[in-house]
Amino acid sequence: MTEETIEKIKPQNWTEKYRPQYFAEVKGQDVAVQKIKELLDFYLERGEKSASRYLAPLIKKKIPKKAVILHGPPGTGKTTLAHVAAKESGAEIFELNASDLRDKNKLREILKPAIEQRSLLKEGKIILVDEVDGISKFDFGGLPELLSLIEVSPYPMIITANDIWDRKFNTLRTKSELVKLKEIDYKTIKDILAKISIKEKLNFPEDLLTRISLKAKGDLRASINDLQAISHVKDPGSIEGDERNKENDIFNALRLVFKGKPTAETLQIYESVKMPLDEIILWVEENIPLEYKGVELAKAYESLSKVDIFKGRIYKQQYWRFMVYENIFLSYGISASKKDAKTGFTSYKKPERILKIWLHNQRTAKKKSIAQKYAKVVHVGVKRALHEFPIISQIIKSNISIQKELKLNEEEIEYLMK
Repeated sequence: MTEETIEKIKPQNWTEKYRPQYFAEVKGQDVAVQKIKELLDFYLERGEKSASRYLAPLIKKKIPKKAVILHGPPGTGKTTLAHVAAKESGAEIFELNASDLRDKNKLREILKPAIEQRSLLKEGKIILVDEVDGISKFDFGGLPELLSLIEVSPYPMIITANDIWDRKFNTLRTKSELVKLKEIDYKTIKDILAKISIKEKLNFPEDLLTRISLKAKGDLRASINDLQAISHVKDPGSIEGDERNKENDIFNALRLVFKGKPTAETLQIYESVKMPLDEIILWVEENIPLEYKGVELAKAYESLSKVDIFKGRIYKQQYWRFMVYENIFLSYGISASKKDAKTGFTSYKKPERILKIWLHNQRTAKKKSIAQKYAKVVHVGVKRALHEFPIISQIIKSNISIQKELKLNEEEIEYLMK
């Protein structure tokens, strides 16, 4: 089976499928949209021949800043807004991310020609510098070079960041217009999820969409991922959304490992992710094929297999010192599997195994709670009740009076009836 065939048959990620294409489709970020429109007006319409026929009437004023920094929590639409701006204005978009900014010479080779040449096929050009806060203290000269190129760029620059308030960005902030993207209101998220549900022919109860929207904590991308994850679940109404770490979440960690060059900082990347290492392994396993192909894919999976080897030795032999090797292969080893740093945006997926494990745990929890109620009434041990559960469940299932005596709730009764 060819890669092209695989691409055609694999399910499309809903965050990409329903990504906004026009400014009117961007919800909950009116201020940011207006600032981007002003930037496009200044750089693309002045001196250009009708740069955009789509843009609404704009505020005609000179913008002193040469770049706009869109900053805010993950999943609020920073990168999406840049791509919408390019589509609306008919401009070419030239995209870089933190891995491209690690070296002064490389940045000069990549970005300088882009700002010196006009687009051959489009009416204008937009420079997107994505996730600039991914630059670390181990990078060499990339940030100063970016600052100098901002000064001479004839094209608008859109820079994105989750956190732009580090001291190393002091000068960058003075040269750019800061636009904060707020966490999206849960009502807006719920409305978007409802429209997606209609298009996907899902008949989810309203309270489920509300729970997903609230648990997303303003992260629209995460809420859409959650909706897609439960779309094939038999009983989606029982699922609770996950709380999300807003400091350095798993998505940012994966981007730095998969896209960036391995550095000493890579070894500590998972320390700031508030998630068990076993769960991080599942995230890495799920998303490696989205970034690596061919030889790189084989090397990445080889590193992941060594993680599993050391994990087994730790559990079997209780050699906890091996955790350092488990972490090395999971972070530095997988990052070093690629030949060069990677660019572009990749939408990472939540591991399906996590959802299956969660559902299994939910079923086990219901089984245990029924066994505990039964054991208390008939004065036997819970362990015995669990061991004899296949017989006990049939007895309880066949007699409504027993169900009432045990005070089983609706979920426990439903579990027995399946």
